[in-house]
Amino acid sequence: MTGLLRKTLIAGFIFIFSAGSALAEDILMPFVLAGTSNGDVATVSGEVKSKLDAGGFEVVGEYSPYADVNIIIATSDDLKAAAAKSEFGAYGAMIRVSVTKNGDSTEVAYTNPKYSAAAYRMDGDLSDIRASIESALGAKEDFGSEKNLTDSDLRKYHYTVMMEYFDDPSELAEYDDQAEAIKGVEAALAAGAGATAKVYRIDIPGKDETVFGVALKGVDADDCSGDEFIMSRVDKASPRSTPHLPYEIVVSDGTAYALYARFRIAISWPHLPMIASKTGATFFNIMCAPGAIEEALIQGAGGEL
Repeated sequence: MTGLLRKTLIAGFIFIFSAGSALAEDILMPFVLAGTSNGDVATVSGEVKSKLDAGGFEVVGEYSPYADVNIIIATSDDLKAAAAKSEFGAYGAMIRVSVTKNGDSTEVAYTNPKYSAAAYRMDGDLSDIRASIESALGAKEDFGSEKNLTDSDLRKYHYTVMMEYFDDPSELAEYDDQAEAIKGVEAALAAGAGATAKVYRIDIPGKDETVFGVALKGVDADDCSGDEFIMSRVDKASPRSTPHLPYEIVVSDGTAYALYARFRIAISWPHLPMIASKTGATFFNIMCAPGAIEEALIQGAGGEL
């Protein structure tokens, strides 16, 4: 065998092995449908909370942004410990579980921890958390994306050219130290600044980092920062992607941050077209949202426009 032929064969084997490895990497979806029932939202929400408690999760907040929807936010010691290992890991310190009346059925869905771990560039893949939440609530199907996104894809994800990555957040407000920042955000959310409200708070152990869940109520029905405004225009497929809500403010080392909306919305609907779709759900319908959301969150963090 000549040296050239040997090198060619080796290169071919390497290519085939690499391609096979890439194909073997799991495709990740943003949400998991736990199951459906005929129960009403309040009754099913109570059942979900009981299951979360029995499964070792702590419910830290609830949010009903519009009719026939309730979102339950849960965390755990393991999840907070995982968040503590990662830069800005607070974005992945919770699981959002939604109970949504969709036609004749009530859907229970939750954020996929493995997807969150990749999208938020966390240390590890949170497969243990996925196993725990699946054991507690079930897992009928993963859903929410028509893109074949893997862990490695999500760790470098952005929607398209010139749009933000995970490490291009909005800086909402800067304080003298972490304690002042927490105090400032708490006060602004309590006052409803920017038509916001506090949904939950999770302190990350062993570091100066806290995440707040923030309801974006909108000053009126036409305020395109509002949760209902946005969801009514993009969340049209079944199952519903209700666990997208609520948004987060992360306070780290005295500065309040939020993921820019062109990233935060896109990771929940990575396949959503810019202009036209069969359902009418497009990013064009919410072009006003990124700037409006940023302004609302700046006020909710106690910052100045």
